[in-house]
Amino acid sequence: MSSPDGEDDIGKFDPGMTQRMNSVMRPVLKTYFRSEVHGLDSFPPGGALVVANHSGGMFPMDVPIFSVDFYEKFGYDRPVYTLSHDILFMGVTGPLFRRIGYIRANRENAAKALRSGGVVIVFPGGDYDAYRPTASENVIDFNGRKGYVSTAIEAGVPIVPAVSVGGQETQLYLSRGTWLAERIGLKRLLRSDILPLSFGFPFGFSAVIPPNVPLPSKLVTQVLEPIDIAKQFGDEPDVDEVDEHVRSVMQQGLNELAAKRRFPIVG
Repeated sequence: MSSPDGEDDIGKFDPGMTQRMNSVMRPVLKTYFRSEVHGLDSFPPGGALVVANHSGGMFPMDVPIFSVDFYEKFGYDRPVYTLSHDILFMGVTGPLFRRIGYIRANRENAAKALRSGGVVIVFPGGDYDAYRPTASENVIDFNGRKGYVSTAIEAGVPIVPAVSVGGQETQLYLSRGTWLAERIGLKRLLRSDILPLSFGFPFGFSAVIPPNVPLPSKLVTQVLEPIDIAKQFGDEPDVDEVDEHVRSVMQQGLNELAAKRRFPIVG
């Protein structure tokens, strides 16, 4: 049974507001980050679960970069929903995020959005992935999370892998700080296993606070071929097997994307 909150999350999507936000974001993304999205021509019709790596620390641009190009190609009658941490909906900005397609990350919301024909974006690695060290920027690491596979199976939708490069060059990410987060009990306070350490502009060293300004790194996203789970893995797919396949496909795609990158930040 869906919760009222879950219903509100889906029902709050406002195509007009989303279009206005994208008209503001697009010049920034295309000029400052020189963003590119490739592979949308193979995107399947109907509901689809986009499984992506997450990059950029406190200021990840993955969703707006994907959404701006997706809506330009497919229009605003096909909503893009993003499964997000509860903290995003705290305070006065919560209603705005709901109106532009951000929904709380739970199975009820995901199932409702997918069955409505919407496109749902999930970052299985979450903040653990977004704060991966720059030295490991081209590594797919979901920290063992596989729930996205069950979500796609239960909704009967394909998985669309997507990979991005450049996000971990917006500053120098040094460590996730998992040891420090554990020591101070951060998980009990903010549901987070990390307290990342980075170096950037203008404050230099930062442990989330003070927040540095993202450098103008070129951000490129590659949407890969959709994965029809039932067709490829049968009527009773093994979650571990599907997860391993998805991560393998994504790692190969990320390797190929990274190989085209000539210089850090410049692209």
